[in-house]
Amino acid sequence: MHRIHTNDHPQSLRIMSHILSEITPLSDRDCFYLVDRNKTEFDYPLHRHDEIELNFVSNCTGARRIVGDSIEELGEYDLALIGSGIEHCWDQHYCDKTDKREITIQFRPDLLPPEFLAKNQMRSIAELLRKAQTGVAFGMRTIMGVYSRLDSLANSLKSDFSSIIGFLDLLYQLSLSTDSHQLATTSFSRGSMSTESRRVNRVEEEINKRYDQELTLDHLARIAGMTPTAFSRFFKQRTGRTLSEYIIDIRLGHASRQLVDTSMAVSEICYQCGFTNITSFNRIFKAKKGCTPKTFRENYLKTRIIV
Repeated sequence: MHRIHTNDHPQSLRIMSHILSEITPLSDRDCFYLVDRNKTEFDYPLHRHDEIELNFVSNCTGARRIVGDSIEELGEYDLALIGSGIEHCWDQHYCDKTDKREITIQFRPDLLPPEFLAKNQMRSIAELLRKAQTGVAFGMRTIMGVYSRLDSLANSLKSDFSSIIGFLDLLYQLSLSTDSHQLATTSFSRGSMSTESRRVNRVEEEINKRYDQELTLDHLARIAGMTPTAFSRFFKQRTGRTLSEYIIDIRLGHASRQLVDTSMAVSEICYQCGFTNITSFNRIFKAKKGCTPKTFRENYLKTRIIV
């Protein structure tokens, strides 16, 4: 374990594709990197890195967490697990607290190899890491339940086997959380959500390929080789979302990506992403993202470094 207690952010950066690409201090000989710091403000720009990151912040009421196309205003505490390669940052926004504590743990995706994660005892952690591909935030019940473990890791005077056991126990406790939620949409993060079902995979591939066209339940049920009624129930059980919710999320993810990466008009993005009505698009976008497409573009670009 590599540990730093500091008031500054020690990591170096390189600039790539308008997003800062962070080079973390995690060495090949370390299992994970931990930094515990006190901050007066959030001043670290939107960035990405290859490592998976678990980030805890206290005293952050009014700040914003940005992960992919997810922008959420925070309460007193925040805890999020961010997968490899997703752009993210914590933004000052309306936060006026000057005594914030931030504990960051970073580890490489290959720390827990697929063969290890395939074991029965690792199933819940494997599922947690799958969710982290698009980012996952934890509720207050989970945060309070794991805070002592986080604090113990941050204050441990030893960097030995026991710290690795403590870290794995922390991941396991997070994997049991029942008050977590997904952050970025799958299409925005350019990730591919894996499932145990080949049927669902085939349907997901079809939706990702034809999200800009009309997609009917009958058509997708035929791809899965099921009746529409059975497929609708099966899809909800496997993904946790109805088919229409999933299609909307995919379309919104592509729309969010175009809002960030292009200067196309909002109306043009609306129709290119499969929505047939600009009024409906604006309403759905605001309901899901908490702001209009225009405001989302303005807020997101404020966090980017243009070179």
